[in-house]
Amino acid sequence: MRLEQHPILEFSRGEKVSFTFNGQPVEGYEGETVAAALHAAGIRKLSESQRFHRARGLFCAIGNCSSCLMKVDGIPNVKICVTKVKEGMRVEEQKGKGDTSEIY
Repeated sequence: MRLEQHPILEFSRGEKVSFTFNGQPVEGYEGETVAAALHAAGIRKLSESQRFHRARGLFCAIGNCSSCLMKVDGIPNVKICVTKVKEGMRVEEQKGKGDTSEIY
């Protein structure tokens, strides 16, 4: 599910990195976002609506919405659509608004 070539844009793929999503290993490439790596791995559900618990996926991909908020390395409310993947990163699905009291 990754683009290999594009008719207009040029891009180079970085080194392969490993991280975890909900405790499961996932591979990505340096320079790509966490959301892109998850999408390429077939993971489409990033969160749930608070009221009806319906699945939510990637929406804006530019950091303006709240559909991709997750806990990254213990920090809640990280927008994974603009956060670059790193080796050993721990990404976890977040329920609700996230608890920021545990990081302060």
